[in-house]
Amino acid sequence: MTTTDPITTLVDLVEASGEDLTRDLTRFRMRYKFAIDEISTKIAILREEFEHNHDHSPIEHVRTRLKSPESLLAKARKIGCPLTIDALEEQIRDIAGIRVVCPFVSDVYWIMEMLGGQSDVEVVEVEDYIAEPKANGYRSLHLIITVPVYLSDRVVEVPVELQIRTIAMDFWASVEHSIYYKYDGTVPTTLRDELGDAARTAADLDTTMARLRTEVHGTAR
Repeated sequence: MTTTDPITTLVDLVEASGEDLTRDLTRFRMRYKFAIDEISTKIAILREEFEHNHDHSPIEHVRTRLKSPESLLAKARKIGCPLTIDALEEQIRDIAGIRVVCPFVSDVYWIMEMLGGQSDVEVVEVEDYIAEPKANGYRSLHLIITVPVYLSDRVVEVPVELQIRTIAMDFWASVEHSIYYKYDGTVPTTLRDELGDAARTAADLDTTMARLRTEVHGTAR
């Protein structure tokens, strides 16, 4: 590939490389969409079955995200990944993302247990920021799981990043993200301190609500 202009987006890369890469990139991203669809269906089944057998839903809402070509490029450059399909597949594990928001902390771990126990799902990485919150107060359970996607010519194991958190954790994370975006990452110390206090308050709320539910219903489930 020869060009005098710098490649600033994956769209530029595709245009400079020809139709084959265009087709390959489209198909590459498609497998991650299929993986999102498969995991979303599994979550929906677990949710409906649980609601039928219990007095509450373990899931408040679910959001999905597929990295855009531009986001892929930004991530590749950040980690020094070559701009090839093989390298993107090997080095970037969060192309497909699902966030599950739950009422209670016990629901978070229940979802991990139920999904991880399915024969076609492999849990390849766990980062438990609930048990060990980040320094800024961030709390969430992060998983990388793989699921088989059946294409017309082969079966591929596709990674999906799964974030599971409570309503309180999700609210805190949303506010924290908007504040850091507004200040371009350079947040005044007073605001950082208040965010830390708010994170502890959110954790206390989760603990209190779980205790109240146990007192009323006699079980954490």
